[in-house]
Amino acid sequence: MDTPVASLPLTFTAPMPGFEELHDFTLRSVEGATGLYALEAGSTPVRLFLADAAVFAPSYAPPVPAASLDALGLDEREAPQVLIVLNHAPGSTTVNLMAPIVLNRFTGRCTQLVLDGRDYPLRAELHSL
Repeated sequence: MDTPVASLPLTFTAPMPGFEELHDFTLRSVEGATGLYALEAGSTPVRLFLADAAVFAPSYAPPVPAASLDALGLDEREAPQVLIVLNHAPGSTTVNLMAPIVLNRFTGRCTQLVLDGRDYPLRAELHSL
């Protein structure tokens, strides 16, 4: 695992599904929680919690298309950081494995992939990963 992100402005290569009107985001580390981040929109009170897949789901390795790597400024030898969206409800925390956010930590460029739902669940129990 690399050094943690304290605060990093992000630029999405395409709008996030469901958040097409939002453009400026910041990724902030959650103090005291290694691998946990808050993705905050600058113009509205939108906040999503993201988990570093390398920390919370080490066996999760979604395919990243070459076109997405190119848009992030990475090549096949450079792996993006893979972040998964957390959904917390009383008694359960799930993660969205169908739509990971892949990030070039050096440039802040990122994209949200939408994967085939048969292989990657929308709501996987965090404790089962």
